[in-house]
Amino acid sequence: MLSPARILLVDDDETIRTAVATALDAEGFSVREEHDGRELASALQSFVPDLVILDWMLPGPSGIQLATAVRTSSDAGVVMMTARDEVDDRLRGFSEGADDYVVKPFAMAELVARVTAVLRRRGRVPAVVEVGDLLVDPDASLARRAGATLDLTATEFRLLAFLASSRGRTLSKGQILTQVWGYDDYDPNLVEVHLSSLRKKMEAHGPRLIHTVRGLGYRMAVSR
Repeated sequence: MLSPARILLVDDDETIRTAVATALDAEGFSVREEHDGRELASALQSFVPDLVILDWMLPGPSGIQLATAVRTSSDAGVVMMTARDEVDDRLRGFSEGADDYVVKPFAMAELVARVTAVLRRRGRVPAVVEVGDLLVDPDASLARRAGATLDLTATEFRLLAFLASSRGRTLSKGQILTQVWGYDDYDPNLVEVHLSSLRKKMEAHGPRLIHTVRGLGYRMAVSR
């Protein structure tokens, strides 16, 4: 199971920064915010981002200068955000190490899609997962069993995606709570309640794939 991709977001506009961070968090990414590049070197070492989103116009070092710094000290991807949309500006951004370029104002869905695409190319976003006749597509939030689309809640889909990506492994309730709900101090009965509902929906289209491992947790696997 891949841990959530880590994204470092550097933008001096608090409104934009908050909106972007909220959208990325909703997609399951781990986000750290900075309002300028003064702490970039420290963040690259302590947070170890998989991708850095940089505003071009920043107080202090510009986004272009920071992109160069990222490239020299990290293997993180770089996405630039800027109102500068001339061809020369784009070419300069790419020449300084940007993997992609988003022009302000932008649709949040476009930014999320570009970030996801860069992370996918770097192997940090899971592709479609198949377990027997089950297909789970995290990008499309789509799950099919024996060709039938499963009508899942958002929580059920996150639960299914985690189990499917960890297929063959036995997962404790604590591990599931942490990955699906984000905390391990919730009532463990949450796992049982949602698993029961998810199993019913899945088993309407085929044999059991989510198995209880007594005293240990749960495992997704095709029955032999």
